[in-house]
Amino acid sequence: MIRFYLLLLFVIGYLPVCVGQQNKVDEYLMQQEQLKKTAVLRELDSGVYYMDVAEYVKADQKFQYVLENVRSVPSDLTFFFGKNSYYLHKYRQSIDWLNKYIQLKGTNGQYSDEAVQWLKKSETEFVKEKSMASVKAGEVLSINYDIDCGPSGKVTCPVCKGNHVVIRKGAFGPEYKTCAYCNEHGLLTCIEYNQLLRGQLQPKN
Repeated sequence: MIRFYLLLLFVIGYLPVCVGQQNKVDEYLMQQEQLKKTAVLRELDSGVYYMDVAEYVKADQKFQYVLENVRSVPSDLTFFFGKNSYYLHKYRQSIDWLNKYIQLKGTNGQYSDEAVQWLKKSETEFVKEKSMASVKAGEVLSINYDIDCGPSGKVTCPVCKGNHVVIRKGAFGPEYKTCAYCNEHGLLTCIEYNQLLRGQLQPKN
């Protein structure tokens, strides 16, 4: 019985030590994750600098490094990567990433107006390119990455443009059908949005 009480006292005394050590480990891991994130964002700033001084290949290398080292892609990167892709004549890639920025930010984003302008330029050049049957190798499309939808965690549905209704031309005029992917407010969750990009989101009806 005495041994039992001694063992119990030892366990009770040891538990706070274990909890304290685990808290320190968790804190250390969080600090390391934050340091990594800061370093990656520094690379993003570096990429923007190279793009601004017309060193587009170096900028592309920096942006791709960020893509490979973040859990979810920052919305600003979708703009910068799309814009820089235009300078590299990767117009399909440019269109893809700029569209993602516009879908995420709408008209309220810091770069929304500029994104629309670059998107139009890329679309014009892409049409020319297709007519010449030119294909760009090594394009990086957003379908391969999780896009960070921001603090709201919601994105306007790109299928119905947020109307929750899809309009199709029918034999007797326009046909109206409830969107099969978004909620009643025309929104997708971030998880649903990324699934939709990959073609993995199943219709609800």
